[in-house]
Amino acid sequence: MLTTKKIFLSFLVCSCTSVFSQIGFGDSQKINEQWKFILQDNKDFQDNSFNDSKWQTVAVPHDWSIKGQLSPTLASATGFLPGGIAWYRKTMDVPSAKKGEKVFLYFEGVYNRSEVFVNGHSLGKRPNGYISFAYDATPYIKYGEKNTIAVRVDHSKSADSRWYTGSGIYRNVWVVYANPVHIAQWGVYAYPEVSKNTGTLNVEVGVENGSAEKSNLTVVNELIANDGKTVAKSTNTVAIAANQSGKIAAKIKVTNPKLWDLENPNLYQLKTTVLKDGKVIDHSTTQTGFRNFTFDANKGFALNGKWMKIKGVCLHHDAGVLGSAVPREVLEGRLKTLKEIGVNAVRTSHNPQAPDFYELCDELGLLVLNEAYDEWEFPKRKWLEGWNVGTPGFEGSFDIFADWAEKDLEDFVRRDRNHLSVFAWSIGNEVDYPNDPYSHPVLAGGGDTGFSQAAYGGYKKDAPDAMRLGAIAKRLVAAVKKYDKSRPTTAGLAGVAMSNETEYPGALDITGYNYTESKYQSDHKKYPKRVIFGSENRHDYEAWLAVKNNEHIFGQFLWTGIDYLGESGRWPSRGFYSGLVDFAGQIKPRGYFRQSLWSEKPMIYIGTYLSNNPNKKDLSMDAWPLWNYNEGQKVKVVCYTNAAKARLELDGKVVGEVKNYDAEVGIISWDIPFQSGKLEAVGLDKNNKEVSRYAITSSKQPQAIVVKSADAVINKDNGVAEIMLQIVDENGIPVMISDNEITCKIVSGSATLLGLEAGNNSDMTDYTDNVQRVFHGRILAYIQANGTNEPIKVQFSSPWLKAVEVTINVK
Repeated sequence: MLTTKKIFLSFLVCSCTSVFSQIGFGDSQKINEQWKFILQDNKDFQDNSFNDSKWQTVAVPHDWSIKGQLSPTLASATGFLPGGIAWYRKTMDVPSAKKGEKVFLYFEGVYNRSEVFVNGHSLGKRPNGYISFAYDATPYIKYGEKNTIAVRVDHSKSADSRWYTGSGIYRNVWVVYANPVHIAQWGVYAYPEVSKNTGTLNVEVGVENGSAEKSNLTVVNELIANDGKTVAKSTNTVAIAANQSGKIAAKIKVTNPKLWDLENPNLYQLKTTVLKDGKVIDHSTTQTGFRNFTFDANKGFALNGKWMKIKGVCLHHDAGVLGSAVPREVLEGRLKTLKEIGVNAVRTSHNPQAPDFYELCDELGLLVLNEAYDEWEFPKRKWLEGWNVGTPGFEGSFDIFADWAEKDLEDFVRRDRNHLSVFAWSIGNEVDYPNDPYSHPVLAGGGDTGFSQAAYGGYKKDAPDAMRLGAIAKRLVAAVKKYDKSRPTTAGLAGVAMSNETEYPGALDITGYNYTESKYQSDHKKYPKRVIFGSENRHDYEAWLAVKNNEHIFGQFLWTGIDYLGESGRWPSRGFYSGLVDFAGQIKPRGYFRQSLWSEKPMIYIGTYLSNNPNKKDLSMDAWPLWNYNEGQKVKVVCYTNAAKARLELDGKVVGEVKNYDAEVGIISWDIPFQSGKLEAVGLDKNNKEVSRYAITSSKQPQAIVVKSADAVINKDNGVAEIMLQIVDENGIPVMISDNEITCKIVSGSATLLGLEAGNNSDMTDYTDNVQRVFHGRILAYIQANGTNEPIKVQFSSPWLKAVEVTINVK
C-alpha cells in the first residue's frame, strides 16, 4: 500500500498525439460533420431506411440543452435548462478498399444513456455520459456503400446531476480503420523508473489478433526527443494465437532525460510500430516525458524532488454559452488564463473531462487530479428551486453503479493513465456527506465523537450505513490499480469526522479534505501516516494560510476556478458564481486577489467600493476596478499585490500613503474621497523601487464599441475565434457601468455565431442568439468557421454607439 510515511513515485507517462490519442491504434478519422439531429424519440429512427432529410443538420461536438429555453420550471441544479431524448444520424461511406480491415466507432463522450446503431443493428449501450467508449462495427459494415450510424441519447432524467451536464454527442466522434491484428484499445502503457541520471521507460504494449490464424509479430518502440532524434529503441517479438490477445514488455533506458515540470513541460514521443512478416500493420505515437513525485505525510508533495504547494482549482466541463461542447482553442485559452493567475493544478470535478483537456495540461505544464464519480450506490440531493432551497430531487447515476462502476473506472484509467499531467486518481467526491445519504452513530454527538451536539441532523438509523463506504472504496481502488499502480488513489471527503469511523480513508493512498481545514492539525496527529490535502476549499485567505503555514498539507483546490452553469441559486441564476474567472473566461477581482497570493511574477490590482467601515474585516476580494462615484463620496480602495509595499496616486499625486503588505489579511487598503481622474496603485519592493503599476480611470458616457482582443487567424475546419468587445467613452476609457445591448452580424464569409457571453449570472435571456447586453462593459463573441478560406467579417452594433467591424482570416 502506498500510504506509508513517504510515497515515492518515479515514472514517465505518455499521452498520444491527436490523431492516435483517442483510441491508440489504427487509422483514426474524425467524423464530426453532417450529422442529422432531432429532439424526439421513435424506435424507427434506428432503421437504415428511415428518411431523416427534414432533420436539423449539426456538427458535433453538439450540446442541445444549451440551446434550450431557460425556465424557472426546470431544475436549478442543471441550470434551469432542459434535457430530453434525442437522436443523431449520419451517413458514412466506407471505401471498398477498406474491405479486410476492421471498422470501429469511437465516441469521446455522449451525455447520456446512449445506444449506438449501425445499419439498424445495435452495437451497445453506454449509460455513463462522461466515459469514452468504442464499438467494433465491422460485422454490420457495408464496404463500398453508404452506412448509417444512429445514436439514441436519453437525458430524460434531466435533473440527474448537481451541476450542468449538457446533453448529446458533446465530444468528438471518430471512425477507426485497423488491421485485424492491431494494438489494443488504449493498449500502450508507459511508466519509468528514474535513478540519478538514468531514466528507464517501462513500456507495455497490448496487441489483439482478430484474425483466424496465429500471428508472429515484431513490436518496435522508439523514443524520440523534441529535435526529432531517436534517443532509445527496443524491439520485441510475440506470437499470438487466432482471436486471442498478447502483450510485450520492454525497458528503454535514457541518459540524462529532460524532466517534465510546471515551468518546462519537456516532452518526448514514443513511437510504437507493429510488424508482421516485415510489413507495418499498425502504429501509434504518444507524447511523453520524465518526472517523479514524492508524497510525504509530514512534508507534503514534491515534483522532481522539489517540495512545493499545489495551488489548484476545481473545474466543471462547461464554458458558459457554449455549454458542454467546448472547442479545444477555448479550453486552451482558459487553462492559460488560470496558469497566468498562478494555478498549477486542476481537479476534474467531478467526472472525466474531454481528451483535449489532458493533452493541453500535458503541454502547458498543469497537474491534474483526475476524478471519476460524484455519487455511488445511492443518489444525492439535487436542488430544483435553487441551491439548498426547497425540496430536492433524487435523480442521478446511482442506478448504473452496481453494473458499471468498475468497468467505467477501468476505462477511465486506461484512457488517461499515460497523460503526463495526471498525478492522482479520485474515486469519488463527497459520497460521505453525512446523511446524504450515509449515516453513522458518531453524528449523534457527545462523548469523544468530536461533536458537542448532534451534527448534520443527528444519527439516522434508517439511512444507509456509512460503514459501507470502506468496502466500496476498496473495490474501486482495486479497479484503478488493475491498470495503473504508478499513481496514488484519493477522494474528496466531506464528512471527515464520520468517515474516520470507517475504513474509507484507510483504503486511499492520499486523503482529500473538503472544507475541513479545522481538522488539518488534529488528524495529522491522530493519523501520522496519512497524507492530507485540501481537495475542495473556499477562496478566503484563512483557508490558504491553513495550507501555507502547515508543511504537511501539500495543497488546496479552490471551489471553483471558473464560473459554471448549474448548481444555481433561486431564479434568476445561471449557475455558480464563485470562480476566479467568469463565464467569458475573463479574470474576476477574486482572480487577481488569488494571483497576488499564488503568482511569482510581480503584479498589482486595485478595486473600489463604498464603505464607511475602516475595519479590516470589511476588506473584499471581489472589488471591481471602478472609479465612478459622486464627488466627495468616501470610497474604499483595496489593493491586491505581491509587492512588499504599495502607494496610491490620483493623476500623479499621492493620495494614499505607502503601506506595507499586510500578511494578516492579504490586502492593502485606503479610504479616500472620490475625485474624478486616473487612480493608480504603484507596487514597491522592500527598497521602495517600483515593480508594478495598475490604473483605473473615471469614464464618461458610453460612446463606442471597440475590440479589446480578437483571434486574427483561425482554422477553416470549425476553428473558433474569440472576440472580446469593450464599451468605451469619447476618450477610449472603458465604461465599467455600461449595459448596452449589442447586436452581432456576420457580414461576409462562411461562419456561425456560437453565442455571445457577457458573464452575467443573473441574465436569463438567450445567450445563443445574436443580441445580448454587455456586463461590466464587456462581452465575448464566439465565431466558428464553416470550412472555406474566405475571410470572415463580423459587425457589432448598438443604438447610439459607434459600431465596429472585425475581419478574421481563415486558413
